[in-house]
Amino acid sequence: MKSAYLPGLDEQTFLEGPHSRKWELAFLLRVAAEFIRGLRALHFVGPCVSVFGSARIEEEHPFYALAREVGRALAGLGFTVMTGGGGGLMEAANRGAKEAGGRSVGCNIRLPFEQKPNAYLDHWVSIRYFFIRKVFLFKYSYAFVVMPGGVGTLDELFEAYTLIQCGKIQNFPIVLMGREYWGPLLKLLRDMAEEGTISPSDIDLILVTDSVAEAMAHIEKHSVERFRLRRTKPPQRRGALAEG
Repeated sequence: MKSAYLPGLDEQTFLEGPHSRKWELAFLLRVAAEFIRGLRALHFVGPCVSVFGSARIEEEHPFYALAREVGRALAGLGFTVMTGGGGGLMEAANRGAKEAGGRSVGCNIRLPFEQKPNAYLDHWVSIRYFFIRKVFLFKYSYAFVVMPGGVGTLDELFEAYTLIQCGKIQNFPIVLMGREYWGPLLKLLRDMAEEGTISPSDIDLILVTDSVAEAMAHIEKHSVERFRLRRTKPPQRRGALAEG
């Protein structure tokens, strides 16, 4: 039975199977400490929209410009834009929010290889464990915008989708930006509905669009109006939202 603590790899070690009770208690305490640190860091960020997307897409790509526009538009609605804090489309969304005078925050993940928070964050917290990071990305968000991305983006998308489907979080809007990119996924969901593995109404939980204006109208209707959010003016920031 393995029980050694491996710095930076304790999540991997934990998932390898049972260890000594002393090791697992120590792991539990590290998890609790991460939660406390993250809760303290993010408590005052205000109602957020989490934007998910690839860290591998560079500034020259059209998707970068689209994510940047999304960030600006979300700031215009008064939301804090939250991302995973990394580069690529996460950076683009944070950049757009900051350029529009809105709040831009990140929930970064510590990895064995270097991943720095992007330069457009007003505030960020670096988290050791993926599952804790996802909790924070969902905890403070009233909507989710999903840009084109890879396996990590799909993981975040389906985590949000499952939590809403199962009633673990409220029916917050999920918007997928890029009809052509997400077309095969939408077809798969429709095939699943035809087979009866999901309900047809589950497909209605997602809006797929190329239009930032349509995405913002959808979020305003199903998030701002539904949850009766109102604009406030926090110090040195414009258009943040507070619960009404």
